[in-house]
Amino acid sequence: MTNEKPSTPLHSLDRESKPMNPGDAAPEGTPGTGEDVCPKCHGSGQIDSKPCINCGGTGFIIEAIGGA
Repeated sequence: MTNEKPSTPLHSLDRESKPMNPGDAAPEGTPGTGEDVCPKCHGSGQIDSKPCINCGGTGFIIEAIGGA
């Protein structure tokens, strides 16, 4: 048995498989973050009949929650 650590933490593997959108403050699933309605498209996922570039057309962004 070796004491080698994986180069990528196991808890981050799912987050790395999904690209972040410009409006995301952190990858999905990051502790201390949550989904919120995109402030640019107001949750519709579209601006001028085109996918919103801020949320990638999902209507949601990932942002930090709580505060200090």
